[in-house]
Amino acid sequence: KETVTVPMLSKAIKEYVASDSKLKGGSFLVFDPVDKKILQLTLSKVHEEKLSTLGGGVYFACVDCQTPDGKTYDLDIFMKGDDKRLETTEVTVHKVDGQPRYNWSEKDGIWSKVEATTKKP
Repeated sequence: KETVTVPMLSKAIKEYVASDSKLKGGSFLVFDPVDKKILQLTLSKVHEEKLSTLGGGVYFACVDCQTPDGKTYDLDIFMKGDDKRLETTEVTVHKVDGQPRYNWSEKDGIWSKVEATTKKP
């Protein structure tokens, strides 16, 4: 049985982004491997609609972040652990201004990444 709740995951993500930003001069810095640059981001929203589990005590949530020039980045923040302690294991760029780099597929409550097939014109 999963012991991690949506509020726990959301709180852990917000605390991670806040402490990481404080360490790095006030911005949440994320490396974008596609554009090969460091993104300077500010967290605007944690999507709390549902708790997404990858199995094995690994969870993720989508967050919306903004760059100083107004670009929107949808990041997936992955955390591992339980109701006592959650640690960030990975941060990936899911969408840039609404354009997905990959999608998600759910089977029996477990999520997995799939290739993004729909491209916006």
